[in-house]
This record gives sequence, C-alpha cells and structure tokens, in this order.
Amino acid sequence: MSQVESSYALSRRTELRFEEAVARVRAELDAEGFTVLCEIDVQARLKKGLGMEREPYLIIGACNPALADRALQAEIELGVLLPCSVVIYQRQGETHIAAVDAERMLSIVGNDDLAEIATEVQRRLSAVVDRVGTG
Repeated sequence: MSQVESSYALSRRTELRFEEAVARVRAELDAEGFTVLCEIDVQARLKKGLGMEREPYLIIGACNPALADRALQAEIELGVLLPCSVVIYQRQGETHIAAVDAERMLSIVGNDDLAEIATEVQRRLSAVVDRVGTG
C-alpha cells in the first residue's frame, strides 16, 4: 500500500484489523528503539465527554530515549514538541496508521543541530508506518 504524504504526517492504510494494527505498531516502535509513554483512546474520551460515537482512534506518544536526549541537548525547550505521535484509526471500516513527519516538525525550530536527529527519527517512524502498512 502506498504511503500518503501530508504536510505533517506519514500515513498508510493497512489490511490489519484495528486491534491487530495497534499491537503491531507497539511492536514495531519497540523494534525501532521507541518507548510508548502514553496512549489516548480518543474514541472513549469523546464518548465519555461528549456522548459522541466514532470509529476507533488511538494516539500513541512514543519516545526514542537516546534521540530525545540528543535533541534536548541541542534545544532544551524541544520538549514541547515531544513525544512523537503515532495514530491508529478506522475510517469507514478501514484501518489507517499515521506518524508525525519529524523532519517537518523539527524544521520549525530553526536549529540546524537538530537536522541529523530529525532525519533519524523520520527514518525510524517511516519504517514503522511502512511495515504496519504492509499488513
């Protein structure tokens, strides 16, 4: 399946069911050296807070400790852009995965010392999206 480019995310559709895609994303993030820091079940939050029904939508906040440390050494306030977000969601019954475009996100900081780190984060997140997108 082809990767979809947007101005801020890398995304793909997957043949996996939602629950399978979530498990696979967690495993692939781990394989790329990321730790899951948090998970937000948007579907459950909207139902509880607004009584809204929607298809499954999960946000995973992930961090690669070594890369985060290097980035914070280069730019101490970078924490406002962390952790890296990966989402798994269903739309019209199809499962999708998307990850933040780290190179575009970190380019807003204007610190050239982050370019190499951003490229590495981008490579790793893109690998996760690609592998889960293949189902």
